[in-house]
Amino acid sequence: MTFEVGLKAPDFTLPVAGGGEVTLSHVLAGAEKGVIVYFYPRAMTPGCTKEACDFRDSENSLKSAGYSVIGISPDSVERLEKFTAKEALNFPLASDEDMAVATEWGVYGEKKNYGKVSMGIIRSTFVIDPDGTFSQVMYNVKATGHVARVRKALGIDE
Repeated sequence: MTFEVGLKAPDFTLPVAGGGEVTLSHVLAGAEKGVIVYFYPRAMTPGCTKEACDFRDSENSLKSAGYSVIGISPDSVERLEKFTAKEALNFPLASDEDMAVATEWGVYGEKKNYGKVSMGIIRSTFVIDPDGTFSQVMYNVKATGHVARVRKALGIDE
């Protein structure tokens, strides 16, 4: 299943680095303009680190513009805690170890990496409006420059 702009985003509750959990509907309730949810394959790999650090570096301006960020991967909470500490990440990283949320959101599937086909997380980003509908749906994105493209799509200038 893949999503389109205007559809309702499925709610989720997942454990996060640092303890506790994050629930999309709770974050949406406190978001002025919306929530950016991005899925990435594996913490502490080059592309995922680049993307996470770009979100980290944009976090203050995204917040000022009314957006919250949630990163989701199939990594364990322990691995996400190490990643958060190592890269000084300033937004929640959620653990979807059984990939139930990734599957429901259509980001777990067949992908190609250097010509090799495998099953895994397809790097994707979604922007959800406060009413719970998708305003941006981006599947199979490239890590480098992605946050800048998200910012441009949202009309945020640095």
